[in-house]
Amino acid sequence: MNEEIEFIIDSSKEQMAHAVEHLGKEFRNIRAGKASPAMLNGVMVDYYGAQTPLSQVANVNTPDGRTLTVQPWEKQMIPEIEKGILLANLGFNPMNNGESIIINVPVLTEERRRDLSKLAKAAAEHAKVSVRNARKDANNEIKKTDISDDAKKNAETDIQELTDAFTKNIDEAYEVKDAEIMKV
Repeated sequence: MNEEIEFIIDSSKEQMAHAVEHLGKEFRNIRAGKASPAMLNGVMVDYYGAQTPLSQVANVNTPDGRTLTVQPWEKQMIPEIEKGILLANLGFNPMNNGESIIINVPVLTEERRRDLSKLAKAAAEHAKVSVRNARKDANNEIKKTDISDDAKKNAETDIQELTDAFTKNIDEAYEVKDAEIMKV
């Protein structure tokens, strides 16, 4: 196989893998009832004028399956952390006890589970679109190369096989996440 074609296929595979990796991050942010420090990964805090990830200004723990505790490294950061959690719009109500912030993770209702399932489905569809875009870009690059039509067809077939494999991975990941969300 031509080096240029190999590069195009490898580049396409990398883009597709990145889409699946991003989907995994999206899925970790969709909570399914059990408290996890990862739920607060997207929270940004105003740390002396700079937007900083919560994990860089506090320690997040789960003492039990329904509670998160945020222990700031500097006590004066507690109000900023509370504000950051509220601004992240995660549906949590942080409680300040003067030393740390306690978040009770509410039990999910059936309606909320369906909403989260739809959110997971949308994230999976977005990942599939990214994979298909990578396929389209690769096919366009292949068409621009100076190789025989048979070699172009073979390369396009390879790209399609990659696309099918990554799409299948996305579907499987969604099914697992959906089952996790819907499990009471």
